[in-house]
Amino acid sequence: MPFDRKIPYRSTACAAVLVLLAAACSQGGGGGGGDFREADAKAAAQRWVSTEFTPSTLSKQQQLAEMDWFMKAAAPYRGMEINVVSETITTHEYESKQLAKAFTEITGIRLKHDLIQEGDVIEKLQTQIQGDQNIYDAYVNDSDLIGTHARGDYVVPLSDYIAGEGKAVTSPTLDLADFIGISFTTGPDKKIYQLPDQQFANLYWFRYDWFTDPDVKKQFKDAYGYELGVPVNWAAYEDIADFFTTKVNGNGTMDGKKVYGHMDYGRKDPSLGWRFTDSWLSMAGNGDPGLPNGLPVDDWGIRVENCRPVGSSVTRGGDTNGPASVYALTKYVDWLKRFAPKEAAGMNFSESGPVPAQGNIAQQIFWYTSFTADMTAQGLPVVNGDGTPKWRIAPSPHGAYWKDGNKLGYQDAGSWTLLKNTPKERRAAAWLYAQFVTSKTVSLKKSIAGLTFIRDSDIKSDYFEQNADKYGGLIEFYRGPAREQWTPTGTNVPDYPRLAQLWWQNVATAVTGETTPQQSMDNLAKQQDDILSRLERRGYGGACAPKLNPERDVQYWLDQPGAPAPKLADERGKPETLDYDRLIAQWKKAG
Repeated sequence: MPFDRKIPYRSTACAAVLVLLAAACSQGGGGGGGDFREADAKAAAQRWVSTEFTPSTLSKQQQLAEMDWFMKAAAPYRGMEINVVSETITTHEYESKQLAKAFTEITGIRLKHDLIQEGDVIEKLQTQIQGDQNIYDAYVNDSDLIGTHARGDYVVPLSDYIAGEGKAVTSPTLDLADFIGISFTTGPDKKIYQLPDQQFANLYWFRYDWFTDPDVKKQFKDAYGYELGVPVNWAAYEDIADFFTTKVNGNGTMDGKKVYGHMDYGRKDPSLGWRFTDSWLSMAGNGDPGLPNGLPVDDWGIRVENCRPVGSSVTRGGDTNGPASVYALTKYVDWLKRFAPKEAAGMNFSESGPVPAQGNIAQQIFWYTSFTADMTAQGLPVVNGDGTPKWRIAPSPHGAYWKDGNKLGYQDAGSWTLLKNTPKERRAAAWLYAQFVTSKTVSLKKSIAGLTFIRDSDIKSDYFEQNADKYGGLIEFYRGPAREQWTPTGTNVPDYPRLAQLWWQNVATAVTGETTPQQSMDNLAKQQDDILSRLERRGYGGACAPKLNPERDVQYWLDQPGAPAPKLADERGKPETLDYDRLIAQWKKAG
């Protein structure tokens, strides 16, 4: 009989018994589910499908059939209370407030979905791994950790789980091929380690209304000699940033208000690391062509040979401190100081995110589409009276070192991860919830709420076909082929938590001027190699463990084909722009 919280107790002995019973229910199978009634669950499924879970790519009958499977599969785990965690973004708020409640009513499994900061998610994950204690039953963490998860021995590979232990609790309608980010969560061994739950890209954001204003366009062409449009390269982005910050209408104002041609953030904070590890160096042109992450040198500047990281420093064949990477850091610092509001240097990621919605930013080269939902609210200065945005998004411009075949930007894929030290029953119940919140029954409505698409079927749905104009080019981007050039951190990074910590600390000293960009990247490359060396000594990753190249003269590596590339005599190049409406037409045709 499961623990009933309403039973009174009158003695310490009884209290101790109750505590033991509660622990048994939370750790074991839970059996029975207390006052759970199947009729109530079916009624709940009918109610949720008819109200909240609409629209959907499934028919109502298909949705109810999918919910019926969840109800039956959950029977052995009814009455359990499962704890899961994710970072705090709009999509996960929807899951925590709506989907967790629906899951409990339909399955009888009580669900506690915590929302904490991304850095805290990783900290909890590491604590559970290192301390061998079950803090959470499942984690939504970035697929950026795929290189870490695949080399460790603490994650349950989902490919193995689905075929074996978890077969009975794996939905027949899961449809892994429908997940657009499944390649991001696949390790070097071709096993799937994580299930994508939400996905968003960093793209170029700009004020379409200003860029298409005839007077503004004339002012720009008179000043720079070419058409104002979506910048293809960093030279054009820099000109546009300069124009709006200093020249438009003679004094850098629109409608009498000061505007800026760039927005960014620069506070010494872990989020400063994301600004770089999320593909900024590859946008500048470091590393080698090859998707998803550049081969043999990736977008962190790490060279890999036969899945083994062999070095970050140019002296070992890496590109973390090569000319392209130094150029990337130099431009970031320069633009932050010259073209962004002065307050930006003291902001972190979360603080800077809402600023473009306030109406005084003309463009942003590094803008996460996870902000889309918050940028479409009625009444904002960047939203028209009919609810359509005054802004648009487009592919990110690339730097002077960029080559055809390089990735063009970053795509985040927050993904469900199961750990081996979670008790089997709790793991099974958590896996049911992970599938529930990504199921076709709920995924289209979740996509509308958070605009973080995971399923191709949702992107191609009638709903987004009919409402694409509300999202400023986001739907066209995800429907077109361009999205393939936006990828997360890949399998070359063998220990993401340790290596990622190095980035924000070294970038910060370049922002403050304590070090030059070259010194910052030299320090970063050396520190990364130090960690790779320690991992090598431990044999971390088995056959894919790091094995550092011996150091050689810098010129040796600069003379080799591919990355690292020698310093360019002209790091600006000829500025180039595209007409946005023609670009969208191309996307639609290709999609």
